[in-house]
Amino acid sequence: MSILNVENLSHGFGDRAIFHNVSFRLLKGEHIGLIGANGEGKSTFMNIITDRLMPDEGKVEWSKNVRVGYLDQHTALEKGMTIRSVLSSAFDFLFEMESRMNQICDQLGDASEEEMDRLMEELGTIQDLLTMHDFYMIDSKVEEIGRALGLSDIGLDKDVTDLSGGQRTKVLLGKLLLEKPDILLLDEPTNYLDTEHIEWLKRYLNEYENAFILISHDIPFLNSVINLIYHMDQQELNRYVGDYEKFQEVYAMKKSQLEAAYNKQQKEIADLKDFVARNKARVATRNMAMSRQKKLDKMDMIELVSEKPKPEFHFKEARTPGRYIFQTENLVIGYDEPLSSPLSLEMERGQKIVLTGANGIGKTTLLKSILGMIEPLSGTVTLGDYLSIGYFEQEMKKDVKTTCMEEIWKEFPSYTQYEVRSALAKCGLTTKHIESLVRVLSGGEQAKVRLCKLINRDTNILLLDEPTNHLDVDAKAELKRALKAYKGSILMVCHEPEFYEGLATDIWDCTKWTTKVW
Repeated sequence: MSILNVENLSHGFGDRAIFHNVSFRLLKGEHIGLIGANGEGKSTFMNIITDRLMPDEGKVEWSKNVRVGYLDQHTALEKGMTIRSVLSSAFDFLFEMESRMNQICDQLGDASEEEMDRLMEELGTIQDLLTMHDFYMIDSKVEEIGRALGLSDIGLDKDVTDLSGGQRTKVLLGKLLLEKPDILLLDEPTNYLDTEHIEWLKRYLNEYENAFILISHDIPFLNSVINLIYHMDQQELNRYVGDYEKFQEVYAMKKSQLEAAYNKQQKEIADLKDFVARNKARVATRNMAMSRQKKLDKMDMIELVSEKPKPEFHFKEARTPGRYIFQTENLVIGYDEPLSSPLSLEMERGQKIVLTGANGIGKTTLLKSILGMIEPLSGTVTLGDYLSIGYFEQEMKKDVKTTCMEEIWKEFPSYTQYEVRSALAKCGLTTKHIESLVRVLSGGEQAKVRLCKLINRDTNILLLDEPTNHLDVDAKAELKRALKAYKGSILMVCHEPEFYEGLATDIWDCTKWTTKVW
């Protein structure tokens, strides 16, 4: 049975087309992986099917009474909202029912006999629904999901704007699971999540009986939970049965078949054109030449898909620093309260260190404390000699109003327009991306703009905070290659073992230092 029907969907931003005549059908129990390069329109597609965005053309139809749950990376959590209030908002529809029930009770005193019967019937229906949806157990359900996702340890009354990226994702995920939707739509749910909760989500999705659509560039995670792939590419959406490896195999075969057909047609076109050119002037062969020309005119031309620009990352390297990159003595990191026990750490030149551990235990705070962006609660950080530091933040600021070109020019004012365009193009961005406002780009395209700033600066130490988030498969593979080739030192926060395997010289487990109870 079809739960969602999308027909002849077309959409674009300005002169940049995202989809052309796309059709899609979601059936009961399907576990779909929605894949494609950065900027191909995966999140836009999710926004259209959830009515957050109106398509230019086409029709989106859900079957009746389907409740859709959407985990959106860009959901705004406002100051003043607590973890508890966000989780409880999953039951807003029940609170609305309760409000209607109270309204009915107020009306009963003045109702006629006929009205009374109708109101009593509605009241009974609402009470049944409230009981069925465990309305009178909301508090205990919120507590239960809070414990399962490790949110109770942070404190359910904590303001959501004080949370780390991973903690924020857990709150949104908790709200979604409490809503118990018929369909799950998940946009990069593993971004910022620690290994323990990625495993938890994997188990949850494997046992999930209803349908879901998952956008993810984390291929091992994707393969472990889906049974269908939809590939978004060149304004089209194509269906493949099986996991990502099976998709790659079939896609490569289709591509080589298309190339063979194209080459065969090109040879036929060349032969026909040659015959027409040699014979159209001669009376005896003019009719044959005209017949060949008609064949040429009627021919359906096979077009090869233009290759996407692949990113190329080459980090510029500064002079060799001193032996020690940094040393800390009894360093205690945190904000209002300590996040770590006193730390006496040192990093030597040439080390490539990965920081691992659960969300919210202070990995980003440690990076910022070493950089001097946050004052430590106590202890000292001593930076080494001759350091040229490159820092990659988790996210771009939300209020950025510049274009990609302006963003790079701010960093490198001496660059010519050609140099700016060339630098962005090497990071896999097309002309249309380069001239766009940064805030309209996808998360992966924004990450490429930030990487562009980093690779064009002379550095000998890179501090990278979740650099793989949002990046597509090609960009991730290229970034790993570039970091392995980099002769400087690296201190990186990362939750993807597949990414740092063969790259890291040391792994520091931050759970050993944290003051948090997990």
